[in-house]
Amino acid sequence: MDQTKQTVAVIGAGLIGCSWSALFLASGHAVRLYDPRTEAGDIARAFLAEVRPTLTALGYDCSGFDAPALTICATSQEAVTGAEIIMESIPERLDLKQTLYAEIEPALLPHAIVATSSSGLKLSDLQALMTDPARLVIAHPFNPPHLIPLVELYGNDRTAPDVVPIARAFFEGCGKVCIELKKEVPAHVANRLQAALWREAIHLVAEGVATVEDVDKAVWAGPGLRWAVMGPHMLLNLGGGEGGLRAYVNQFADSYAAWWDDLGHPALTSDTVAALTDGLTQEINGRDYATLRATRDTQLLSVLTALRAARA
Repeated sequence: MDQTKQTVAVIGAGLIGCSWSALFLASGHAVRLYDPRTEAGDIARAFLAEVRPTLTALGYDCSGFDAPALTICATSQEAVTGAEIIMESIPERLDLKQTLYAEIEPALLPHAIVATSSSGLKLSDLQALMTDPARLVIAHPFNPPHLIPLVELYGNDRTAPDVVPIARAFFEGCGKVCIELKKEVPAHVANRLQAALWREAIHLVAEGVATVEDVDKAVWAGPGLRWAVMGPHMLLNLGGGEGGLRAYVNQFADSYAAWWDDLGHPALTSDTVAALTDGLTQEINGRDYATLRATRDTQLLSVLTALRAARA
């Protein structure tokens, strides 16, 4: 499969689908977009206009945002016709995804790869109604896909051997950083790590240890900065000095055992959710959704630009 210029079908024009479309177009690919909503084209074009300056600042050529590189299709079958990569980003419902795959399978090219953005559904369940499930692969992004580099790839024993390597090459060609799961677990890797942190963040708020705003500050002004550079194992390896991770563990093993025993197990009850949202109201301080999203993306752009220069 030609990795330089491909036709990509994007199914779903929500935040994830539009974000994928922006990245693919900015990477030089043609995009055939389908969403059952009649206003899908307007939604996609508005999103492209919004993110164009950010992607341009990252060095992408966004001339492909304009026709003919972007085609809005009337049906899912039309969208996948002639496409080598199909990026499915419809709502996280097994029945909807299974129905979609059954609809598009007769129109797929023999070598086409169907990649799903699913954040937690099992690949074996997603494959269940396909005549030939060999070309389906998990390709889970982190929101927003046009900025956050991570893609989590997973193929099982029913996935053709060439699919994951080809998918990896395609996504890496778009500037993504790929990891590959060796076994299937709910929520893959990054969402499990995120869920573990959020569980304790909720516990700290619910127990009155700190406010929502201060818990958020503790992450972005503390370990979050380090996590943008290295993962937890490498960072703690550095924390052990010349002796590395083994020296760190020798010093702190008992401390971690005590901390782990004391971690909370909160439930998202109505009272807990109310406490979180009340705290967020204070942290948001009147800013609307668009402003918050723009703030996130502007600061992500700064981080990505700085890290790109440093890593070069």
